[in-house]
Amino acid sequence: MKAPVSSSSTTSTSGAALCSSIAKKARFSPLLLALALFLLCFSFLYGEDLKELLGRQAQVASSHLFVNTNSSRNNNGGHEQPAAPPAGSRKKWKGRPAFALNDEDEDEECDVFSGTWARDSAAHPLYREEGCPYIHPQLTCQAHGRPDAAYQRWRWQPHDCTLPAFDAARLLEALRGKRMLFVGDSLGRGQFASMVCLLQAAIPDPRARSFWMSPDQQRTVFTAREYGNATVEFYWAPFLLESNADNAAVHRISDRMVRRGSIGYHGRHWRGADVVVFNTYLWWCTGLRFRILDGSWEDARARPEEAVRWVSTEEAYGMAFRDMLQWVRDNMDLNTTRVFFTSMSPTHQKSQDWGGEPGNNCYNETAMIEDEGYWGSDGRRSVMRVIREILDGDGADVPLTFLNVTQMSMYRKDAHTSIYKRQWSEPTAEQRADPKTYADCVHWCLPGLQDTWNELLYSKLFYP
Repeated sequence: MKAPVSSSSTTSTSGAALCSSIAKKARFSPLLLALALFLLCFSFLYGEDLKELLGRQAQVASSHLFVNTNSSRNNNGGHEQPAAPPAGSRKKWKGRPAFALNDEDEDEECDVFSGTWARDSAAHPLYREEGCPYIHPQLTCQAHGRPDAAYQRWRWQPHDCTLPAFDAARLLEALRGKRMLFVGDSLGRGQFASMVCLLQAAIPDPRARSFWMSPDQQRTVFTAREYGNATVEFYWAPFLLESNADNAAVHRISDRMVRRGSIGYHGRHWRGADVVVFNTYLWWCTGLRFRILDGSWEDARARPEEAVRWVSTEEAYGMAFRDMLQWVRDNMDLNTTRVFFTSMSPTHQKSQDWGGEPGNNCYNETAMIEDEGYWGSDGRRSVMRVIREILDGDGADVPLTFLNVTQMSMYRKDAHTSIYKRQWSEPTAEQRADPKTYADCVHWCLPGLQDTWNELLYSKLFYP
């Protein structure tokens, strides 16, 4: 969205009037008369340049942080829109996206990410938890004792259009003989599991589908044999770059670090994908700074003071995002393949954000947040701004579809797994006495919110 350009009322007529007024009052002052003549000449010679400069300044002053794209509505509680593209921007990619079904001449655009939640008990959930054997136990809330199920019965309603119904058979047909790949952290794995559950409904014969996970849990593959062995896959890479948290099974590392220029370390496993859905965010948010390794891991151990340095979280995140785009340029045919990026997933760790009692979190929350302008303290707008600046600047040549699920997910404090999941370790007696102390307010129950993420993915794949 372009910021409005401010207009200027400076004209040669107003300049002459100003000169005349000053001259009358300063009849006996040669100095003031000379100043007036100088201002008059300046307005004639540089008026248009001054007008343009003022217009640019107005654009900068009114530019906002990127949250919602392609919308004329102001539904985001004043969230900022992107600043103008930085100098040195690449030429924007122009072409018909792969898989697109809508007419190229279609003028009407709808921001499917701007809307409200509507109760829909008739069509949602789109599948049943017990009917999908592929959900990670970390996300099976009903099986782990959650007493309510209202969080499953909501439909996302954009303000200016209606999402197309998710058609599993159509998507599988489009993926016939192809490969859809989710890359990222456990939130990406949740979106992958949701997609598999949505698709397996169109493959009722269990013999016509398979599910495989590598021994190290780095890679998981769902195969639809009836559709030319189409695959939907997940690959664990929480930072996209090589990091010290790349062990998919054992990765609870607080002192996190990524290696500069290492996109190829994981990227070699992504080659050949026809649709790639990236996500990375939460693992970066350990503070205001982040550690970057400029050499090898041996260098980090032998001479850490030279090989390892701290940079701002935004700089580190921007480095990874740019490297991801470069991998796409080098390895994907943008005329036949598609790349998506799922935006940051919010947490609901602080109940005071939505007017709750201080000290509480998502535990025991069964209603969503109704304030359409709500933005929790966990949402780092500076990170969103980094993404927008790159996509408007040196990443403009990559036709990346940004799945902006952040705002819609902000409302859903009711949809987290909370305590209803497989626990990594048995809660202590003290924790059981105060369940909010071990509630998971990061991940989402399935079926649930992440099914809507995939409804949006489906919509943007076929109707970009």
